[in-house]
Amino acid sequence: MLPRDSERNHRTGESESKTHEEPKSETKKLKNLSEYAQTLQLAWNGLLVLKNSCFPTSMHILEGDLGVINGLLKDHSSGGKLTQLKIAQRLRLDQPKLDEVTRRIKQGSPNGYAVLLATQSTPAGAEGTFPVVEPGLQRRLLRNLVSYLKQKQAAGVISLPVGGAKGRDSTGMLYAFPPCEFSQQYLQSALRTLGKLEEEHMVIVIVKDTA
Repeated sequence: MLPRDSERNHRTGESESKTHEEPKSETKKLKNLSEYAQTLQLAWNGLLVLKNSCFPTSMHILEGDLGVINGLLKDHSSGGKLTQLKIAQRLRLDQPKLDEVTRRIKQGSPNGYAVLLATQSTPAGAEGTFPVVEPGLQRRLLRNLVSYLKQKQAAGVISLPVGGAKGRDSTGMLYAFPPCEFSQQYLQSALRTLGKLEEEHMVIVIVKDTA
């Protein structure tokens, strides 16, 4: 009897140590925010446009409703998803303005909003290629857009749907936040996983207008 007991104890000891090790190795695997983004669901892959520059971007969903993204980022002419989003306005990162965005998110919960993590898109994205760049636009890295918004202390704003609403389409807003206190609240789990968020990124908030 005794040897068997000690064998069994040895076995449970082994399996216990294994379970303790697993989360550690998982954390090690994710070296940066791009790798963390790969663990989330891809919601959009395309170009963010500002003035004469375009920035290949992937957006992965952090929370909220994928239906909002599919509904508001629709290309009416093709029926597919838009591949280009043009930032036409800026929102200063002042507390009253941020409170307004928070209020709209709360109003839109649970299925009238989405929060996404935007990172530099690579050609190995969803389609395996970059979206086609329009003539006159210069392709640049997302970090250039991030540093521009940081410098302006502002978020980029896009009215949706692009080209205006037709008939009974729902309307909404997209806010592109550079790293700031407001955006970090949505990246707590990434921060826990990675320890620090060194890579340039943005947090995208999409809210549907409530009737």
